[in-house]
Amino acid sequence: MPVNLPLSRPDFIEVENFSFHYGEKRAIFDISMKIPENQVTALIGPSGCGKSTLLRNINRMNDLIEGVRHEGDIRIGGTSLYDPSVEVISLRKRVGMVFQKYNPFAKSIYENVIFSLRVAGRSKRSLLDETVERALKSAALWDEVKDRLHDSAFGLSGGQQQRLCIARAIANQPEILLMDEPCAALDPLATLKIEELITRLKSQYTIVIVTHNMEQATRCSDRTAFLYMGKLAEYGETVQIFENPSNPETEAYITGRFS
Repeated sequence: MPVNLPLSRPDFIEVENFSFHYGEKRAIFDISMKIPENQVTALIGPSGCGKSTLLRNINRMNDLIEGVRHEGDIRIGGTSLYDPSVEVISLRKRVGMVFQKYNPFAKSIYENVIFSLRVAGRSKRSLLDETVERALKSAALWDEVKDRLHDSAFGLSGGQQQRLCIARAIANQPEILLMDEPCAALDPLATLKIEELITRLKSQYTIVIVTHNMEQATRCSDRTAFLYMGKLAEYGETVQIFENPSNPETEAYITGRFS
């Protein structure tokens, strides 16, 4: 019988000696790190360093790609994601995902939020209404859309669409929220709103964010991991990483000497 993963412990995402391959290409090399509960952890580093690959392994999204394989382990609450008793669909319900490009469905605002509930066969109107209001309030979008819930999601601005995608990701009340460059396609004002939202959401969720924006990492994250050429070069408190990095490559990257 599939087990539910216990997601309630400090340092409950544990990456241990984890390597990942796309066919013959090795994208991640022997990474070990612990990600604390109810904090924001930023993954930074140059393009192609393995940030998104690592992120997508936390909900096993990379399993959808043919020819991939891994060594080592990732555990949540002490349970390996690769334990045969772990059902991948249940895992992905507990680990929400927000992508770089906002991607609302061609449905109403209301139906976007409750999409996962519909798929699960949950149709009680009071539950759906409560979920929509809760998720949109958590995503700081309720006041802007409460009078047009049945309008197309495509009528929203880019920043609103991304917040709608966040609402959709948290509708199932996951414990973990993964964000892959969630502000990359947004203007500065919309970016600021998403950053403020991330700061508020960490009281409810453990958040792991990939970002190329160094200022964003310093504003939003509690801990920062610098990946370089598929390896974990440095990991620690964000203040320490940006003010007193121990690795010369980290310092070179955060000061803009290479990107």
